[in-house]
Amino acid sequence: MPSIRAPHPLPDAPVDPAPPFSAVLRERSRHLHQRAEQSDFVSALLNGRVDRTGYVAMIAQHLCVYEALESVAETLRDDPVAGDFVSEQLTRVPSIRADLAHLTGSPSADGLAVLDSTRRYAERIRANEHWPAGFVAHHYTRYLGDLSGGLAIGAVLARVYGFAPGGDGVRFYRFERIPHPAAFKNDYRARLDAVPWSVAERDRVVDEVLVAYELNTEIFAELAGTYCPGG
Repeated sequence: MPSIRAPHPLPDAPVDPAPPFSAVLRERSRHLHQRAEQSDFVSALLNGRVDRTGYVAMIAQHLCVYEALESVAETLRDDPVAGDFVSEQLTRVPSIRADLAHLTGSPSADGLAVLDSTRRYAERIRANEHWPAGFVAHHYTRYLGDLSGGLAIGAVLARVYGFAPGGDGVRFYRFERIPHPAAFKNDYRARLDAVPWSVAERDRVVDEVLVAYELNTEIFAELAGTYCPGG
């Protein structure tokens, strides 16, 4: 009687690796990112329907937000996790002040209204001084956005408002110390992927990114109510 050979075991089905954390962050915040980009104020701004007073008002809000962010960054510079994301290459406050000086004659926001929505945003950023992962969430939301769509927005605003590309009035959008933004962003995302946060902590970071986008959108909505035609 012929022997019966045991069948060869079937290979295990390939297991899809979990997506990197940076991809999860990008995907889960995509809808809010698009909502901010498509807000009434941003649309009016890019189409030249916001006068210079409204443009200056937006810059004043930027100063308040980035002063909070960069103040916390300085506090957390030596943190083993958050400190890995702090970089002088990203610092925006001097550029914002230069834009204000060009447009108003003063590098400060004194005399310019800081909106309630802006105060809430800045307070939320400062509240993360004792939660480094939460600070990273806000750092990621602001600076990765600045290095992505922000560069294109700066070019449009220079044309709309008659500024030299990357010059006075739109220096906020120019990263002189980052000659290759795509490479910088790839490295930043790799650092995000390497942080050994637990699943629960990663979920908290995602939630804080969503909060950051919501707060930013609230600023645009409040700006639109004052500075957009028909707003």
